[in-house]
Amino acid sequence: MKIIVSLTDNRPEPWIEGLTAELPDAQIEAWQPGAAQADHAVVWAPPQQLLDEQPGLRGLFNIGAGVDALLKLRVPAHTRIVRLDDAGMSVQMAEYVCHTLIRHFREFDVYEADAREGRWSYRKPRLRRDFPVGIMGLGVLGERVAKAVAQFEFPVLGWSRSPKAIDGVKVFSGEAQFDEFLSSTRVLVNLLPLTEATRGILNRHTLGKLRPGGYLISIARGAHLVEDDLIPMLDAGQLAGATLDVFEVEPLPAEHAFWRHPKITVTPHGSARTLREESIAQIAGKIRAMEQGLTVSGVVDPVRGY
Repeated sequence: MKIIVSLTDNRPEPWIEGLTAELPDAQIEAWQPGAAQADHAVVWAPPQQLLDEQPGLRGLFNIGAGVDALLKLRVPAHTRIVRLDDAGMSVQMAEYVCHTLIRHFREFDVYEADAREGRWSYRKPRLRRDFPVGIMGLGVLGERVAKAVAQFEFPVLGWSRSPKAIDGVKVFSGEAQFDEFLSSTRVLVNLLPLTEATRGILNRHTLGKLRPGGYLISIARGAHLVEDDLIPMLDAGQLAGATLDVFEVEPLPAEHAFWRHPKITVTPHGSARTLREESIAQIAGKIRAMEQGLTVSGVVDPVRGY
């Protein structure tokens, strides 16, 4: 069995070393143009050339949860695209969302601003029941985030394309229940996969349906947000604020208005990072399962886009 590794902006050597330890009988090497045919590829944002030169690939294993970059490429019809199920990312997402939510709810950002000015200030306590949190996307990551938020006794809502059942979460599904979900939400967390159906889903129309004082936490993909719609809504008071971790162009250009807006918090696409050891173990397990003809979790449906 031969496995090639192609990781844009990542060194392949640690991945090759880890995969070799997990799969000692496999031949594993970094992909180079003109390489001999392989059975599987472990990738992050690979070039189209790799896929054109490797028509026999049975498995294309992505080292992240989002596969939108792969779905833009021409992938052989018989090649299965396989994403990570979690590999340590869900707990990071839960940390990020809970930190951001509590910082906003408790107005710690206001205290921080006052402290910089040497002001001893007081904010009236707010009620959790007035801050229902809506999670868009209830896959592995979304479900973990929803359960974590519920531990702090906020009302938690969830929305997904298909019906789900999660203890402690009021779940909405499908287009028919989307508006009801939005109008019941004050803090909106986006964890949807990026597909043609979800591109631009965070816009003036949808964000305008949130409860008064709405707040956006965007941590999935930058293309979900219509960036030009956000600042006018913040300036008009339609939204109280936003924390953004993902953007249309990354790194976010230094001249971008998001850096300087007082109601926007920017983080550099770090809400959840791939943990290499956990990811290698999971990918190796999936390769073993595929080689044995067993069911492999995380296989992507190219039509749905996830």
